[in-house]
Amino acid sequence: MSTLTETASGYKAGRTLPLRVELIRQLKRRRTIVMGGILAALPFVLLIAFAIGGEPGGRNNTVSLMDTATASGANFAAVNLFVSAGFLLVIPVALFCGDTVASEAGWSSLRYLLAAPVPRARLLWSKLVVGLGLSLAAMILLPVVALAVGTAAYGWGSLELPTGGSLDPGTAAQRLVVVVGFIFVSQLVTAGLAFWLSTKTDAALGAVGGAVGLTIVGNVLDAVTALGDWRHFLPAHWQFAWADAVQPTPEWSGMIQGAAVSVTYALVLFALAFRGFARKDVVS
Repeated sequence: MSTLTETASGYKAGRTLPLRVELIRQLKRRRTIVMGGILAALPFVLLIAFAIGGEPGGRNNTVSLMDTATASGANFAAVNLFVSAGFLLVIPVALFCGDTVASEAGWSSLRYLLAAPVPRARLLWSKLVVGLGLSLAAMILLPVVALAVGTAAYGWGSLELPTGGSLDPGTAAQRLVVVVGFIFVSQLVTAGLAFWLSTKTDAALGAVGGAVGLTIVGNVLDAVTALGDWRHFLPAHWQFAWADAVQPTPEWSGMIQGAAVSVTYALVLFALAFRGFARKDVVS
């Protein structure tokens, strides 16, 4: 007996659910617009806070990055990244990667996408690439707006370092690009958690909240000094290693270790998501 292997004329699995189509769909969603608005508004909030509170000053004769916030536009952008990297930038990553598949299931449209037919691996790949792309765009949006706002308010100048000395504007811009890149890589763990959970549940809020919650747990565990060197295996332990890039002579070892830990966890989680979704009964 022969097996029916014919497919529709012109059908190519690799052309289903193009990235452009998925990107446009996600950009039009309200949560994307709201999150972009929140990130773009943060520099203005900090600007108003400094205007009301006056010039930041060091405590106990020490100077931190926050104390140099009003030195230049570059310093203001660095401070925005500093106050956001620990939690605020976790939210868009969890949202864009955790809401993507689960929301389709919640709308009961996931099975229709697969019946198009869109191969499961293709569907996940399109959604993952777009989710990561929007996450990176969110991380770029914040310092770009902050740099523009800070330059308008405090002028264009060198990046004043808390440890003394400064970086010229060109070097400062390059270092800020490195900082954004590292923050994005360090958040791949959150992206992996959110994406994996998104393939396991029909509740987008559960996937997003679960990823944020587990990230917070990682931060709490990193604060437990009794764990000793075991904390080096926690992605949260390296989340502020990017501070080594804003030094007169950058130190790369911490960022390399942090990136290696984050990428390793992320690859495992992405693999689990693809493997589990390939065998999942999609009924919603």
